[in-house]
Amino acid sequence: MTRILTPLAEFDVAARDGLWMSPADAEKVTGWTLKPEGMCRDDLCVPLPASALGTNEVDLAAFWKKLGGPVVSSTTRDVWALGAPPEERNAALEGLEAPDFTLPDVDGTPRTLSSLRGKKVFLATWASW
Repeated sequence: MTRILTPLAEFDVAARDGLWMSPADAEKVTGWTLKPEGMCRDDLCVPLPASALGTNEVDLAAFWKKLGGPVVSSTTRDVWALGAPPEERNAALEGLEAPDFTLPDVDGTPRTLSSLRGKKVFLATWASW
């Protein structure tokens, strides 16, 4: 069994030679369904090269890389991580706000982060450990 970590869950699936697995396991892990036109989710389909398709199996690593998502494995290749593609990461970060805080600047004047909303802010941190 191969363990696959995604941003939302962990899965144990039968995989060989990296991430070659059945279309059913690929769908379980990603939510994308293998169809004749490629890997599909709703109305969106991503064509796959012939090298990523086998007899009743799909190379999930090749598909995930085609989406732009990072793929890494343990040295023993029994644990794999599929990172979120850039569009998903950007969408998730777009609505986030840093927590508000107040700290003195280099001149000792207190600055509150929320007073700088809408402006570009460079925040440098340092720790001695």
